[in-house]
Amino acid sequence: METSLAPTVPADAPVAEVEFIVTDAAARRIGQILSSEPQGTFLRISVEGGGCSGFSYKYDVTTEQTEDDLVIEKEGAKVVVDRLSLDYIKGSQLDYKADLMGSAFKISNPMATAKCGCGSSFGV
Repeated sequence: METSLAPTVPADAPVAEVEFIVTDAAARRIGQILSSEPQGTFLRISVEGGGCSGFSYKYDVTTEQTEDDLVIEKEGAKVVVDRLSLDYIKGSQLDYKADLMGSAFKISNPMATAKCGCGSSFGV
């Protein structure tokens, strides 16, 4: 019996049933960022191989979308995640934190079994 370390979403599963949460703070900040961009621009979150723990999160401001993308619209912000990346961030939460040390988006990923010290890469 072969096992896979990577969690999977069935190919025929409706994308809308895959959970990814965008907090109010993250939505507000995304809205601020996108307000200076052309109409129809959104934030794309994806997962790439690499980073000190195996995978890393990637954030892009773009207008390119496919019909299989998960689309989350909240407080005027639009966030898009591709189906392949959802396999690695299912059940995760995108938040935005600002404090005296700086500000950043943070993904809390319950499927991550390892992460680097800076929080930009993870393993499953």
